[in-house]
Amino acid sequence: MIAKLLLPGGLAFIMFAIGLTLQVSDFTRVLKHPIAIFVGLFCQLLLLPSLAFGLLYFWPIDPLLAVGIMILAASPGGITSNLLTHFARGDTALSISLTAISSLAGMLTIPLVVGFSLSWFSHTQLPAHLPLWKMILAIFAISTLPVLIGLTINQLAPKAAEKIEAFARPASIIIFAAIVIGAFASQWTAMMAALPVIGLPVLILNISIMATGYSLAMLTGVGQPAARAISLEGGLQNGALGIFVATTLIGIPALAVPSITYALIMNLTAAVFILTVQLRQPSGRKTV
Repeated sequence: MIAKLLLPGGLAFIMFAIGLTLQVSDFTRVLKHPIAIFVGLFCQLLLLPSLAFGLLYFWPIDPLLAVGIMILAASPGGITSNLLTHFARGDTALSISLTAISSLAGMLTIPLVVGFSLSWFSHTQLPAHLPLWKMILAIFAISTLPVLIGLTINQLAPKAAEKIEAFARPASIIIFAAIVIGAFASQWTAMMAALPVIGLPVLILNISIMATGYSLAMLTGVGQPAARAISLEGGLQNGALGIFVATTLIGIPALAVPSITYALIMNLTAAVFILTVQLRQPSGRKTV
């Protein structure tokens, strides 16, 4: 019960800290350059499930694990993608917008992708009703609302926001580290058992979507910060939502194993990505 309260509370604080660094102009800039939104959503909603299915079509794997990977691929971007985009000096406003839009689109994409996957790999039908609105409201409460509060403070009282940020930024890093370490520790046995079976295909999927998203973004000329956001948004999936769909909505715990395993891999590859960015650009604020 305590973990269930601390996890959303910690994520909300992290998003509030990010909001303190944003201004309304960050979002209006995104609206003025819709190509970045299009590329990001294309990678998130269409390319990622397609890559996952194509990989699983040629890779022999247990049907339950295959469906589990497709559930993960159908999930929207994770909340932590916004934080890690911030660390990578990416376009945080774009990342937040992509998370919000892909979460809303999930009302249609998740039932379609998961229903098809259950039918294709295991000949099982998807349950008729999925409480997707609860998922959208939860993401709004944990991610969007705290960001809006932080943004409002920064917009109306920038000096106060600067003082709060001086404490909030290091605290958010500590909280994020605690959340990641706690999640991995609690699921370590399951992840280690699944790694020999699905570790390589999941790693290939993760690297493929990150590299393709970054490349497509750069080819469209949206710039480095937007390309970083799109890459991380595609690579960092909402593993918690994948676990929820598998265990609660479908009722087959084995389907959650890929989401747990992917959570480990995606954070490792994201860390390498961020470290590379930091080494290439060790100082100065991001430009958008």
